[in-house]
Amino acid sequence: MPRPLAVTLYRAKGCGLCDRAEALLARLARDLPIAVSAVDIAGDPALEARYFLEIPVIEAGGRIIARAPIAEAALRAELEALLAAP
Repeated sequence: MPRPLAVTLYRAKGCGLCDRAEALLARLARDLPIAVSAVDIAGDPALEARYFLEIPVIEAGGRIIARAPIAEAALRAELEALLAAP
């Protein structure tokens, strides 16, 4: 069985778009072999500087695959492409 694709959600507390992105990833994880981890950028100056104006940001395969606003169909297509890659 293939190893799940690691997916990172960069988010912040109190961010409604982040909550929706996390729920979307949870739904996609029911259909796709992905392992989702959420990282709160608050308190990390480097992450805040990089992502504060863009959260939620989703990273997989060593690159950013989605940022706000996140479209479910586009995110699913990105994840499926990464999973199909050799």
